[in-house]
Amino acid sequence: MAFDRASVRDADVDGKRVLVRVDFNVPLVDGEVGDDTRIRAALPTIEYLREHGAKLILASHLGRPGGEVDPSLSLAPVAARLAEFLGTTVEVAADVAGPDSERLAAGLEPGSVMLIENTRFEAGETKNDPELAGRMASIADVYVNDAFGTAHRAHASTAGVAALLPAYAGLLLESEVTHLESVADDPDRPLVVLLGGSKVSDKVGVIDRFLDIADQVLIGGAMCFPFFASRGTDTGNSLVESAGIPLAGEMVQRAIARNCDLVLPVDLVIGREFDAETDSKQLDGVDVPMGWMGLDIGPKTAADYAARIAGAGTVLWNGPMGAFELPAFESGTRTVAEAVAASSALTVIGGGDSVAALAQFGLTDEVDWVSTGGGASLELLEGKVLPGVAALNEA
Repeated sequence: MAFDRASVRDADVDGKRVLVRVDFNVPLVDGEVGDDTRIRAALPTIEYLREHGAKLILASHLGRPGGEVDPSLSLAPVAARLAEFLGTTVEVAADVAGPDSERLAAGLEPGSVMLIENTRFEAGETKNDPELAGRMASIADVYVNDAFGTAHRAHASTAGVAALLPAYAGLLLESEVTHLESVADDPDRPLVVLLGGSKVSDKVGVIDRFLDIADQVLIGGAMCFPFFASRGTDTGNSLVESAGIPLAGEMVQRAIARNCDLVLPVDLVIGREFDAETDSKQLDGVDVPMGWMGLDIGPKTAADYAARIAGAGTVLWNGPMGAFELPAFESGTRTVAEAVAASSALTVIGGGDSVAALAQFGLTDEVDWVSTGGGASLELLEGKVLPGVAALNEA
């Protein structure tokens, strides 16, 4: 399915003030940007608009200040890093949609860039307050949403402003939606979906949808334990989401009914506790003894999953296979990550901890698409309509 919203490429921006919602929700370490991945992801849209004569007003949230001004969550460090990338000054307004924003916006020249302060310093942001949206819209002529990571939120700076100005998708948002939807809409076969992480309930919508679409759904991480518990397998001290047990049982029955291969681990790596220094051992099977917890898929499972990935036409991966941040329990996730990186299939990484795992193993550049959105990518993969996308002009 083609992307059905108006793109920034369709917009007349020459000499116009363009309010761009970006996702600069980055980690800060000692008052400096700790990881600039999201800033770099926004650069193509920013540079495109500058080259086409736009006057840029960037907006983003950072952290959870709860509708109050928190100096430790100011976007000033982000502006400094962005200025390095752009080779130009990026001024930060002292407010979100007040006198300082108005003053800086009025003085913009074509190609110049400013950043309004953290949108969540305003209590009305997360409530999609029309008065706040109106104030933000009043300093711009055109709106562009390039913040895929917040597109699943109907906030003032995402859905609210889009209803008040000509509203377009940025290049990142367009690419995110196009890549993620292509996995579900028109995948090369076989489609192999690899799901990990801790909770079945977080991904039950994705599992349910892909039992209809995928050829194989491979389960790893602590998500496997509700599946084991639903069939009476001993899980020891493993993390078992109790609400996930009946859901897992239902998914097994649906997989059978829909003729989808739902694959669970056949062996595990277990530890005494979630700790880098804990005792660990390989378990030939999945019955976890009391006093132990499953912390990674075992080598047989990892090899099986890698072989399935190697034979795929399309691979979607969301969620690690185990506690990859602990060296003793990284092997399963590493094997899977290396298989995804080596695959000739279309490889799409659906955000979250899978992205961190790829980065840890130095494989980020070896896959076709790495989503910048955690919750947004999951909701899109479930087939939900994202408010931040729905609010944009139709193509």
